Amino acid sequence: MKIPKGPGDVELDVEGRRVKLTNLEKPFWPELGLTKRDLLHYYARMAPALLPHLADRAMVMKRYPDGAHGAFFFMKRAPTPRPKWIRTCRIPHASGNVIDFPVVHDLASLLWVVNLGCIDLNPWYARCDDVNRPDWLLFDLDPVPRASFAKVIETALLVRRGLEGLGMPCHAKTTGSKGIHVYVPIRRGPLQKEVWSFAKRFAVALAGQAPKLITSEYRIAKRPPGRVLVDYNQNSWGRTLASIYSVRPRPRATVSTPVTWDELERGVAIESFRIDTVPKRVDRIGDLWKPLLASKGRVALEKYL
Repeated sequence: MKIPKGPGDVELDVEGRRVKLTNLEKPFWPELGLTKRDLLHYYARMAPALLPHLADRAMVMKRYPDGAHGAFFFMKRAPTPRPKWIRTCRIPHASGNVIDFPVVHDLASLLWVVNLGCIDLNPWYARCDDVNRPDWLLFDLDPVPRASFAKVIETALLVRRGLEGLGMPCHAKTTGSKGIHVYVPIRRGPLQKEVWSFAKRFAVALAGQAPKLITSEYRIAKRPPGRVLVDYNQNSWGRTLASIYSVRPRPRATVSTPVTWDELERGVAIESFRIDTVPKRVDRIGDLWKPLLASKGRVALEKYL
């Protein structure tokens, strides 16, 4: 769908829901001439591929009210007042707080969340019917200062070799920032803490095999320069990463984009995947992460614990 042009706010009928969109002319990437309207239009276009990956998951809102270069803040609780059709996911926390997170379940709720200034989208790893048992295992490959993106790709290929050696199919996407995310679709069963424990053992073992390339050191001050962090700690309960097809608040409006292993072996550049290029790419090749939505082919992590 098209977001109407012109000054002022608009109220749209989106699949039978009334959605108010505000401050559409606000610059979100002034150097690129991109406004909040452009961001909303991107997400509206990407909704068919994106929404299945967000379904039934709590959304942590990272809000940039003044655009990609402005201050941001995290917000977990769905704001009130809000439309009655916004679904929520109620999650008790160890602190005793019970938080109602919003759930992006259709185009209207997607536009509503993005209109709040959410440039990227940060869903939980577990679904709302059991927030303690994720269906993703993941590794965030993050370059330590003086590590090139070529080293990140080299690390991703080693992660793949290690996981596939264990019989675990895995899928990669650019983070849209500096690194690569590697995800493994798993059967729900193990608790988030157990998934984290496996991820830590794997990352530590991999770093031991390639110490001049990889580190698993979580303490920033202890990380050796020029290495790539295989961040297992992102598997902790309550953590989130930018979702597939999320625009990132980076200077070129880059997008977290699925890539094939063949593409990584040939070499890719994060800057190639942007708000203006990714929709055409998905039109051409489809959603490379569709296998992560299937019930078949998911790893039974229990046998590795």
